Amino acid sequence: WKGSHHAIAFSPDGTHVVTAMQEPSLHGWRLTDGQHMRMSGYPGKTRSLAFTARGRWLATSGAESIVLWPFFGGGPMGKAPTELAGGDAVFCTAVACHPQHEVVAAGFGDGRVLIAEIASGKVVPVAPPSGSPVSALSWSQNGALLGFGTEAGRAGLIDLARRA
Repeated sequence: WKGSHHAIAFSPDGTHVVTAMQEPSLHGWRLTDGQHMRMSGYPGKTRSLAFTARGRWLATSGAESIVLWPFFGGGPMGKAPTELAGGDAVFCTAVACHPQHEVVAAGFGDGRVLIAEIASGKVVPVAPPSGSPVSALSWSQNGALLGFGTEAGRAGLIDLARRA
């Protein structure tokens, strides 16, 4: 596909690959038959994308919310995305999907970090705004720790096992 690709994600089952483009959109392919798809409508550049553990959703940054594309029931072709945790005029800058559950962590342009449960839409803030965009976000292998970093050099480690 013509254009500049700057991020990539493979679905956990290996059936899809999606790239973030230089323009504010995604391009994907269903590998079984080569069918391609364009996912557009983002107000900003998508810099971060990740599939959920079972591959049902693709979480992305690039909007005022976490944008979740459905990869089940024939999607995402012909289906609209779901949006979580938005509406405050601050762009989502980083996403990371939990390694076991249908949960996504998101970092925002103001430094805020939150966790969202996809099925219920429940959102839990885990780090307050710091004034600098979140640029790195990752779960530990067992999903008990969430690490994040900002463009200004702030870093944090959230121990979710201690909160249970």
